[in-house]
Amino acid sequence: MTDMKVRIAGTGIYLPEILVTDAEMDHRLQVKPGWVRKKTNVHRRRFVGTETASQMGAVAAKRALEAAQLEFADIDCLVCTSATMQQPIPCTASLIQEALGQGKSGVPSFDINSTCLSFVAGMDVMSYMVHAGRYRRVLLVSTEVASKGLNWEQKESAALFGDGAAAVVVERSGEGASRILHAAMNTYSAGAHHSEIRGGGSGLHAGEYKEENDSEFRFDMKGEAIFRMAYKLLPDFMEGVLQATGSAIGGYRLVVPHQGSAMAMRLLSRKLGISDEQLMNITPEFGNVIAASIPMALHEAIRQGRMQRGDRILLFGTSAGFSIGAIDLVY
Repeated sequence: MTDMKVRIAGTGIYLPEILVTDAEMDHRLQVKPGWVRKKTNVHRRRFVGTETASQMGAVAAKRALEAAQLEFADIDCLVCTSATMQQPIPCTASLIQEALGQGKSGVPSFDINSTCLSFVAGMDVMSYMVHAGRYRRVLLVSTEVASKGLNWEQKESAALFGDGAAAVVVERSGEGASRILHAAMNTYSAGAHHSEIRGGGSGLHAGEYKEENDSEFRFDMKGEAIFRMAYKLLPDFMEGVLQATGSAIGGYRLVVPHQGSAMAMRLLSRKLGISDEQLMNITPEFGNVIAASIPMALHEAIRQGRMQRGDRILLFGTSAGFSIGAIDLVY
């Protein structure tokens, strides 16, 4: 199916209360001054203080609803599209609904998790539901707490991440120009173990945690291996996305990638032919906010006036698994 009649009606974000500069990260990681900025281009990021993931998601959701001039009563479904969960059970979407004060609303709430591509996967799946008329409006919420699971011994990956939440209201677009033209995702599980947290599930239960196996319960990323896979697989994947609609990369007003490694983003952008003017890069201000990165970048692009109604926008990125995904849309 192509030309799904859906549109982004509103966006909102929430940034946690603790601001952490690159200089503070240099000190925390015990590296030379300037090392974090040189390696990651992350100048500052936010870490949670007293906030929970559901509280952050609820604030972002309220702001997205306000931007769309809607109330929660106008929403037919709430989907949490995050990589990190607040707790194993229930789903984070249920906890966000509770944090919104809508615990008796009956609005269906569930999670879609494809790690860093959770928002892209959620928007793809739920847009079909909106287009088909199953739901009129869907609230997608990505709320990420990366800071609590970082492995501080892996300095390059620990230096990348930040916490935060972003929300997007998706609705039927009617006769307007807004629509999704094409969406795609490929998974290559040969890279499944390049980025993982092994502890906490049924494979290595939380009850088996010990001080000596602490690293099994923290984020483990093989950055170079991930970059090699992305560098090899992304060009053909993106060519398929462009061919599906007869497009060229230069035809997009804005390209919004997952805000992973800044260096990797620059190299991949050059390889794919994405100009600096097209690229939406929020890494210096926010770091890698996992699945919240893309909707947060969308929100900032709208706020900064870098995208207007009718503009052609490309969302794309990679995620643990190893997966590649993209959405080609008219905003």
